Amino acid sequence: MKKSACGSGIARYISTQSCRYLGQARSHNEKFTTSEPGSGAANYVSVIGAEFLSLIDRIGRRVRIPAVRGLMIPVVGEQRGKDAEFCALELDDGAVGLSYVWLGGTLAALQDEPFGTALAGMDGRALAAWYGDPDEAKRTLGFAAINAISQSFFRQIGYRPDTAADSIGLIEPAATDHIGMIGLFPPLVDRILASGARLTVAELNPRFVTENERYRVTLDPMMLAVCNKVVTTSTVLLNDTLDAVLQACCNATYFGIIGPTAGCVPDPLFARGVDTLGGTRVTDLEGFRAAMARGEPWGRTTQKYCIRRRTYPGLDALLARRDRG
Repeated sequence: MKKSACGSGIARYISTQSCRYLGQARSHNEKFTTSEPGSGAANYVSVIGAEFLSLIDRIGRRVRIPAVRGLMIPVVGEQRGKDAEFCALELDDGAVGLSYVWLGGTLAALQDEPFGTALAGMDGRALAAWYGDPDEAKRTLGFAAINAISQSFFRQIGYRPDTAADSIGLIEPAATDHIGMIGLFPPLVDRILASGARLTVAELNPRFVTENERYRVTLDPMMLAVCNKVVTTSTVLLNDTLDAVLQACCNATYFGIIGPTAGCVPDPLFARGVDTLGGTRVTDLEGFRAAMARGEPWGRTTQKYCIRRRTYPGLDALLARRDRG
């Protein structure tokens, strides 16, 4: 099978750039200490976290970053739907950033602390810096702010990514493929298998482990090394496992990140050989607010989109577009 640019991009990143910071090679799990001037408090920022925060800083020097309007926390009923897995951070200009809340004790922390009222009026860039906090809830809110700022930036400069009908359309599974999935996505399994492709799923929950002729669920992420196409949710950006996942998928010719949490500027991801970023933007803000408040599905108030590495202009070009007016 012909190796695509994506596969070679991942392999090149792993061999020569694996988790670099300020031009110095580091191991993927190393953290860097930063602090706010005069705060006396230190944050421990992963390499990719430092890269995202650097991009937000660059954006903030060229366009206005709105203040925070408020935080929407999901209402979780007896029948938990997928839309109840995300919080939503809204900025003053109506841009919304989503972030997954079912990691560890994140949701409980958001429910216990008065984050909603405390965040109103906060500087968006200051909240994004929480992505470097070791606290799970603050890190989740920090990435929600990065997503919201990214959505605001895209809107201000007139950049509109291509719309994507569904996640499978990005993978384009075929009978000759061995698809890797990080985390079991039941709605996608049948469609992948219907294409004739084989499927290997890397899971954390041992109760999902199974194996048959075409479908395997394993606890060992290194089993993804045999896959030529891999898709993961953007949860890897919250638990700081992206670089380790890329290491396990070094033979993939396609690597995609999907999900509502994938609303960020993609430059650090594409630099690592990620091929596509499939995110979600809010298109009906009033309807979205109402659905979140009632604990109802909000999919009809949003639109999925896809940013492809091969066609993405890059942050430098987007900032130049803004300067040209």
